[in-house]
Amino acid sequence: MLIVYYSQSGASAALARAAWQGALAADAGEVRVARSWDAGSRELLAARGLLLVGAENAGSLSGGLKDFLDRTFYPVSAQEHVIPYAMVISAGNDGRNARRLAETMLSGYPLTRATDTLIVRGEPDAASLQRARELGEAFATGLEMGIF
Repeated sequence: MLIVYYSQSGASAALARAAWQGALAADAGEVRVARSWDAGSRELLAARGLLLVGAENAGSLSGGLKDFLDRTFYPVSAQEHVIPYAMVISAGNDGRNARRLAETMLSGYPLTRATDTLIVRGEPDAASLQRARELGEAFATGLEMGIF
């Protein structure tokens, strides 16, 4: 499982860390975490599942995640590497436009959505970090069990 995140304020990094902790708790295989600038098609092609964590910036998806998706689209599409994905969005607003843009971009990938997008509005609190942890654990477990 690969967790790719982009964070400027630290909110998305905290959510990615919580998801990673949940995935590790599942004890369901290797879990890699990478900042969006440090991950590319090689990491994505080696993954059994992708968890994207990013922010809503100015009502849109953060540039770091858009960059990751732009850089990996053609190499991954050419390989027809079909894996499930999940997403967490840290939103200062309502997060719907960021989710919509990400889903539009991802619709061209050979990826399948495994879960509904988790949108965390405002600064992540204990409850939202717990939801991110649960998503990470459920996604890792589902990958291990072949559900997704």
